[in-house]
Amino acid sequence: MPHEVIVVIPARGGSKGVPGKNLREVAGVPLVARAVRAALAAASVDLVVVSTDDAEIAATAEAAGAEVVDRPADLSGDTASSESALLHALDALEAEERMPEVLVFVQATSPFIDPSDIDAAVAEVRHGDADVVFSAVESHAFLWRHTSRGAAGVNHSSGARLRRQDREAEYRETGAFYVMRADRFRTAEHRFFGRIGFRLVPDAHVLEIDTPADLALADALAAVVSPSALVPAVPCIDVDAVVTDFDGVHTDDTAYVGSDGTERVRVSRSDGHGVKMLREAGVPMLILSVEQNPVVAARAAKLGVDVVHGVRDKAPELRAWAERLGIPLERIAYVGNDVGDLGCLRLVGWPVVVADAAPEALALARHVLTKAGGDGAVRELSDLVLGARAAAEVRSTDQPALAGAIWY
Repeated sequence: MPHEVIVVIPARGGSKGVPGKNLREVAGVPLVARAVRAALAAASVDLVVVSTDDAEIAATAEAAGAEVVDRPADLSGDTASSESALLHALDALEAEERMPEVLVFVQATSPFIDPSDIDAAVAEVRHGDADVVFSAVESHAFLWRHTSRGAAGVNHSSGARLRRQDREAEYRETGAFYVMRADRFRTAEHRFFGRIGFRLVPDAHVLEIDTPADLALADALAAVVSPSALVPAVPCIDVDAVVTDFDGVHTDDTAYVGSDGTERVRVSRSDGHGVKMLREAGVPMLILSVEQNPVVAARAAKLGVDVVHGVRDKAPELRAWAERLGIPLERIAYVGNDVGDLGCLRLVGWPVVVADAAPEALALARHVLTKAGGDGAVRELSDLVLGARAAAEVRSTDQPALAGAIWY
């Protein structure tokens, strides 16, 4: 299988600001292992490589699931650039005929990387929207510079104090990840070239470890920002209805075709139980599919939910169903997996995709499930929706909010 998207994580052993920094732990997990796990959790990533000169870092990276490229001493000092490590890793990969189409540069010093942000950035590069996409956060900060005449405004006039809403937004590079076309990076030998874009990430994910104080802060934030090193923060999907595609969501997007042309599909009993729980909780559900196959209607009847199938454009059907039930589109979660779902994903308040979704769908997702289509994805969504309702009930009785729930 070709490795089209490869993550490279430079992680040398020496660090003056925080000795042994890449092996220091946040929530009990070494920084380099957190980076490897976040990268591996991205659906678009085929391989994760750690470039290091340190045997302990290499062992930790391999235990987390990465391959290791031994970095030579002349590329491991304080003055060695990250680009030099990336180029060396690409040379090693090319020697094994594994040169990727897309290179993702991830820094282990950013402990709160969301895999879905990597997927979205990869999708932009692969689709030709940009040659490079980096992680960024919106900033309205007033910057100053020290001069011989005193402090001077950098991005504003000291004589006019504009309100936040009156100032044009600026965007700060977080340093967490950079996604780029591998061949063009090798030519440029720099992480910025061609058409450059950025992926906005949540403010809570911006922290970068440069000092012992940063490390202590990351450890304190870990339980809130990321409940574990393996799983991104779990959103509470607070909605009034759920709509799903069929093929690739309730199924693994394959079919068994008999000699008479009839098709059979494999579905998950776990998904069926998730739908049952939604129905019992009074959450309306619709299965919406372009397929005319009778199996779609049969499965919907078995689950006891609404179904519309055999339609070319699903978005108008979704809108009509929502209007008929009197549910605002922003209060609906839609789960899809491919380009046929893009219209619906753009309509709703909670666009959700399965773990193995196409890049086009990933780019529109507000949340990416950890389960693939036909493998418990619908059950995973039902748990998130019902969890949101349970959390709302807790808050309404002035009890503490559910642990690990992140609202956004």
